[in-house]
Amino acid sequence: MTMVIQGCAVATVDDAGTEYADGHVVIEGSRITAVGPGPADPSVADSADTVLDAPGCLATPGLVNTHHHLYQWATRGLAQEDDLFGWLTTLYPVWQGLDEDVVGAAAAAGLGWLARTGCTSTADHHYVFPRDGGDVLGSTIAAAREVGLRFHPTRGSMDLGQSQGGLPPDSVVETTEGALAGTLRALDEHHDPSPGSMLRMGVAPCSPFSVTEDLMREAAELARGRGVRLHTHLAETLDEDAFCRSRFGCSPTVYADSLGWLGDDVWLAHCVHVEEKGVERIADSGTAVAHCPTSNARLGSGLAAVTAMHEAGVVVGLGVDGSASNEESSLVTELHAAMMVARLRGGPAAMTARDALRLGTIGGARVLRREDEIGSLEPGKLADLALWRVDGIAHAGCEDPVAALVLGSRPPLARLLVGGATVVEDDVLLTTDEHALARRAATATRTLLARSGR
Repeated sequence: MTMVIQGCAVATVDDAGTEYADGHVVIEGSRITAVGPGPADPSVADSADTVLDAPGCLATPGLVNTHHHLYQWATRGLAQEDDLFGWLTTLYPVWQGLDEDVVGAAAAAGLGWLARTGCTSTADHHYVFPRDGGDVLGSTIAAAREVGLRFHPTRGSMDLGQSQGGLPPDSVVETTEGALAGTLRALDEHHDPSPGSMLRMGVAPCSPFSVTEDLMREAAELARGRGVRLHTHLAETLDEDAFCRSRFGCSPTVYADSLGWLGDDVWLAHCVHVEEKGVERIADSGTAVAHCPTSNARLGSGLAAVTAMHEAGVVVGLGVDGSASNEESSLVTELHAAMMVARLRGGPAAMTARDALRLGTIGGARVLRREDEIGSLEPGKLADLALWRVDGIAHAGCEDPVAALVLGSRPPLARLLVGGATVVEDDVLLTTDEHALARRAATATRTLLARSGR
C-alpha cells in the first residue's frame, strides 16, 4: 500500500534539521520512500492507494517515550503531596494486589492515551511481580499489540526488601534467583531483535534502594550475554543520593559505575542529581538518559541539568514516567515541560522548540538505539509519523508550526502512523475502542484499591 501526505508543514528532524513549510511524505508499506518540498510527484500521487491533502497540519516523526510504568495507570491521583520515598511507601502496599487483569487494563489505557498524544514507540519498566499475580508482564505486551504501538518493555525486578535495608516491603520483592529466572524467561518468550521489530525487550533492576548489588551485577551479565539493553532509575532524588552515600559510601553515579552499569548499552531514568564529574562519566561511557520533567516536578524531585548533559555529549530522550507520578501521561506535553525546565535552569536560550522536538523524537530513538529506523522522517526509515492539526483556534496566528506544537496547547492528531498503519485518525483511536479501555481501567482501579482496603 502506498500513502502520500502532502500540503502540510514537515519537520523531518534529520541531522540537518530540514523543514518544509509546504511539503510531502510518501510511504510504501511500512517505510518512508520520499520526503520533500511541495506536492509529491504526480505520477506517485496518481498511483497511490491513499492521498491525504493536509493543509494546516504539521508532520513530525512519531514521539518516542523512553521511560514509563504502565501499571501505575491504576493508581493515579494518590499520594499527591509526597516526595518519591513517601509516594512509594504509600503505593507499594497497593501494588502488591496487582494481577494480570489489572495490569492489562491499566497498560491498555495508558498505551491508548500515548497514541492519542502522538507517541508511536514506548518503553515500559515493570518491576512489581506479586506471587499470585499471573503474567503481569505478558499482559502489558498484549496491550501494546492491541493498541498497535512499537513496544520496548523491560523486565524489572526488586530483591532488596525492608528486612535487608531497602525501601520496599518484603511482600513486593523477589528473590535474586527468582528475578534472574523471570528475566531470562521474558527474554526467551518475547524479545524480537529483527529489523522493524514491534517488540524489543530490556533488562531493568529497579533502583539502588530496591535492588541488591548481586542482582545488579548478574542482571547486567545476563543482558549483555543476550545482547539486550539495560535500564534502571538513577539519581532521581536527594533521598536516593543520601541512601547511596550512607549504604555504599558514594554517589549514585559512582555506585552504578562500580557495578558496570555505565556503558553504551545502558539508559538511566531521571539523573536529576548528578555531580559534574558524573555527567562527564555518563557522557564518556556512552550511557543514555531518559529525562522525565513532569514527573520530576510532580514529586518535587528537582530540575535535571539537561542542557549540561547535552553539551557534554550525553544522549537524552524524554519519558512520561509512571502514570501515578504524571497523571497526564502525554509525551507531547513533555516537549513543553522539557523546554520550561531547561529555561528555568539556564535562561530563555537554554532550549529551543526544535531542541525539545529532537529530544522527543530522534533523541528517544537514540536512547533505545533505534535511530537507524525511527525518530526522523527520512527515506528508508519506518513510517512512524504524527500529523498534527495546527490550524484550530488554539494555534491560529502562530506562524511557526513547531513552536505551535511545543509552546502551545496539545494539537489534535489528524493521523498517527506506526509502520505505515493508521492507529489514530482525526483524534480517534482506530485500533481498539477507547471508551472500552476507559471502562476497563476504571474497573481495574476500583478492584485494586478494594484489595488494599482503600
